[in-house]
Parts: sequence; C-alpha cells; structure tokens
Amino acid sequence: MGNCCSDVAGGQSAVGGTASFQANSSNAPNDAVDAFLNSRGYKGLYSQIELSLSATNLRDRDILSKSDPMAVIYTKKKDGSLQEFGRTEVLLNSLSPKWIKKFNITYQFEIVQHLVFHVYDVDTQFHNIDVKMLRLEEQQFLGEANCTLSEIITRSNKSLTLDLVDKPGSSGSAIPKKLGQITLFAEESFASKTTTELVLRCSDLESKDLFSKSDPFLIISKVTESGVAVPICKTEVLKNDHSPRWKPVFLSIQQAGSKDSPLIIECFNFNGNGKHDLLGKVQKSLAELENLHSAGTGSNLFMPAAFGQSHPNKVLKSQLFVDKFSEKIQHTFLDYLAGGYELNFMVAIDFTASNGNPRLPDSLHYIDPSGRPNAYQKAILEVGEVLQFYDSDKRFPAWGFGARPIDGPVSHCFNLNGSSNYCEVEGIQGILAAYISALYNVSLAGPTLFGPVITAAAHIASQAVTSDRRKYFVLLIITDGVITDLQETIDAFVKASDLPLSVLIVGVGGADFKEMEILDADKERLESSTGRVASRDIVQFVPFRDVQSGEMSVVQSLLAELPSQFLTYVRSRNLYPIS
Repeated sequence: MGNCCSDVAGGQSAVGGTASFQANSSNAPNDAVDAFLNSRGYKGLYSQIELSLSATNLRDRDILSKSDPMAVIYTKKKDGSLQEFGRTEVLLNSLSPKWIKKFNITYQFEIVQHLVFHVYDVDTQFHNIDVKMLRLEEQQFLGEANCTLSEIITRSNKSLTLDLVDKPGSSGSAIPKKLGQITLFAEESFASKTTTELVLRCSDLESKDLFSKSDPFLIISKVTESGVAVPICKTEVLKNDHSPRWKPVFLSIQQAGSKDSPLIIECFNFNGNGKHDLLGKVQKSLAELENLHSAGTGSNLFMPAAFGQSHPNKVLKSQLFVDKFSEKIQHTFLDYLAGGYELNFMVAIDFTASNGNPRLPDSLHYIDPSGRPNAYQKAILEVGEVLQFYDSDKRFPAWGFGARPIDGPVSHCFNLNGSSNYCEVEGIQGILAAYISALYNVSLAGPTLFGPVITAAAHIASQAVTSDRRKYFVLLIITDGVITDLQETIDAFVKASDLPLSVLIVGVGGADFKEMEILDADKERLESSTGRVASRDIVQFVPFRDVQSGEMSVVQSLLAELPSQFLTYVRSRNLYPIS
C-alpha cells in the first residue's frame, strides 16, 4: 500500500501508506500540483492482496463418489447486489478441497470491501467445460459465507475460517444450517514492500518565467498496457532553479508495475494557476535509472512532437541525473495490523446552540422519523463502519461538547452515554443510540471549544503508550461552526502530535470553515503558543457534503490519510510489528 512524495519523513511514511500525497511544508505551492495530478487521473495506489481458498467438511451430494467442489467469489456493492469476481478450478472427489487458483484483490483501507463466497458441486457432465462457462444454476449449491476483506487481513495469521450456510430462507429455519467451513488466507504482494529511494537532479533547464528562473518539479508516471500515463509520484517545487536537486522520493516496485516497466519522468515549471509548463521529459524504467546512477551519467530530456506532426521529438540540452538509487524492504501498514496493532475509534459531537433546535426539521441535529440520517449520523456511520474492523473489542469512547447537561453548567467534554464514570459505548449503533439519547437530556449551548475533547483523547492515547499497548487512536470531531479556542486547540494538537493519535474534523452545515483549515496543516506544521512545532501532521479537516451514488464520501476520502499518519508515527519511533 504505497504512495510517493519527496519529503523524506513523509515519503518514507507513505510507502505502504495511503492514496494521498503529503505536502512539503517548505513548498506551499504543492496544493496546485496535487490538483494538477488529480486532473490527470491520479487516484492513488493500494495494496495488492493474493487470496487463497480452502474448505472442510463439505456436503457430499454425489451418490457414487464425493462432491466435485468449485468456489465462486463475489464482491457486494453498497446496494447489496453481487458482482462476480472469479472462480476456482473444480477439484474432483473432495470434501476438503484446497484450491490452487489465487485471486488478486486490491485492498483499500478507507472502503468496507464486502466479499461473498459460494461453493458448488459441479456435475460430472460439465467437467470438460471451462469454469467460466459453467451455468451456476445447473450446479448443486453447497453453501455460502461472507465477510469483509478487513476481517481477513487484520488476523495475526491473515487467515479467517467461516461457516458455510445455506442460502437465506432455503432451509425454512431461522437458524442457518452449517454446511462445512471455508478458510480464506490473504497474503500481501511482495512488490508493495520493496521500496526504491531516488534522488533526482536536472541540469540546464529552460527558463519559462519572464523575470526569474523556472520553478521546477517532477512528476513520475507509469505507462499502462493501453499506453496511458498514470501519475504515481511527484517531487516538491523548487523555486528559481535551473539545476534543481530534489529531496528523495520513495517508490514501491508495485507502483511502477515492475523494475523493467516504462516510467515517464516529466519536468514542469510551476504556475500558480495550475497550467504548468512542460520543460522536458524522459522515459526510463527503474532498472535504467539504476544504470544511470551506476554510470554517473545523465539522460537528455526531450520535448515531444506536437500531435499530428511527423517530425521527431526535440532533444534538449537539459539532462536528468540519478544521484542516489537504493532498494530496501519495509514493513507495511498491513504488516503492523497482522502484528497486533489496532486502530481505536473515538468520536466527539458538537452540541452548541448554532445547530438549531433538535426538535425542528431545519436543525442539523433533527432526527427524521423516516429514519433518514442527519449529517452527524452519516459522518459517524461512514467513519465508524470502516474503523470498527480494526478494533477488537469495539468499545468506543464518545463525547459531546458545548451543551448544558440537566441542572449543570455548560460542559465542553461530557460522556455521550450520560455516565459520570466511563465514556465508552458498545459498537457504532451504541454511539448513535447515545447521541440520540443525549439530544433529549442536554440543552444546546456554547461556545465551540475543541481543547477539552482533544485533551481527553490524548490522555487515553498517552495511557496506551505508558502501558505499551499496540494501539493507534482516531478521533472524529463533528462540528457545525468555527472554534473559539483556536490557539488552545493548536496547543493541544501540537502536544498530541507525539502520541499515537490522528484527528478527523468534519464540518457540517453551511458555516464558513476557512479558519478551520488552519488546523489541517498540509502547508505548514502547527506551532504552539510557546513556539513548539508539531512533530507531525495529525489533523485532517473536510466540510461534509452529500455524494452521488457510487461516489466515495468525502469523509471516507479523509480515512485514506490514516495509514500514512500511522506509519509516520511507528517508523519515527522505530516500532516494529510482532512477526
């Protein structure tokens, strides 16, 4: 699971990390570079998982011999429909088959990937037919099972055994009849762990700016089988430099495809309007870049011929050099999960009066009798449904802030469950139930203060460090307005940046959240009132919006940052998974 960027700490953390680039604090214009990448089709890269299947104690449906089983894998969409992913081979006369066929699945942390498995006994008359051509309704059904991909890869041995049951309603019993077991084994692609570190340099770049030198940056793209160039990596922007030497970039073999796969390296002059000027390009594989480094020679950039013109590419005086090329194996996010690490979910909800009277339909806290969730409920569901699979006990700390409990003063951190002794609730439905209950037991007030809930979350994370528990915490703050304790909040975030904690802030409603973006320190790390700078970026902010069918939620897109933040934390402290 990987990602390439040029900040050394950020780049190292992103290998095996997420789909989102980390900006370099010394080069603020990179936001425009990210937008440029997205416009060209960059969608990030995720871990490739090889899935193996076996079964035991299957039903024997044949009279004169044992069953001849075949397994079919489906992915389940949000609407509940199934899409066939692949089929195993047919194994003859076996009630405990170990299928040879492997399935490569792309693991995406921020999405719940539901898998369904059906097992069939293939009739003898169909044994000479390609399994892809078999009509499943003509085969005897042996059982089904379902799970999420997260449930498999979070197991210590990356293996999960499930009971096979009959299709719902087919047995006439409310309790499904067990029809054997199916075992699923997941293995991460070795290519996603092999990381190449590159230090790239150019010489004699052309000037594109009228009164100064160019502001160059590189984009590295892989070439797909169809010939389309897909961006996979970028450097920082260097100001006013015709002989730039960029910070190291880290690129996994998986991102490149293979060591011999062609890569296009383009050098651009940065423009704030997003229309960057091409200064030249080269096409090299990782193996060829390694040869350039070994020989100490450069490769001339070229300008491609205009579309429709027959004359050759224009070779430039500008050259690309590889000052460093090294390879190493790194532990990935999935290695840490399999090694016993957990992600623990926490939530804090804004109960300030600006949300409106919860009993009125125009309130952000209005509970619709039809069951349609409000923005607060949606955010809890969208984040919680992903993170719950990485938390073994599924007991989640939940707080409210900005409200006055019955017969009490305004509280900026109260337990959502109403208890004065403990803050945890059972499961995502427990959070939702406690939230609804709190709406009827507190009076909305104000102002909007984040400091107390951040301190509460940081205290829990600190206790985990002290007791040497292998946990990383994710605090979701849902709010409708701009905070009034900005500096106190920054101080709390800077202090918490040394802890195993990430904070997701979701803004709901129509407020102007521009000031909140200060906390999302993509351009420059937060600095406390005493001058201390955050050791890493732990905050992500996004305004909530409804999405169209099939589109990823903006809240879930935030989750894509978490593996990178997790890896930054564990690697900076030389923490390793238990093998």
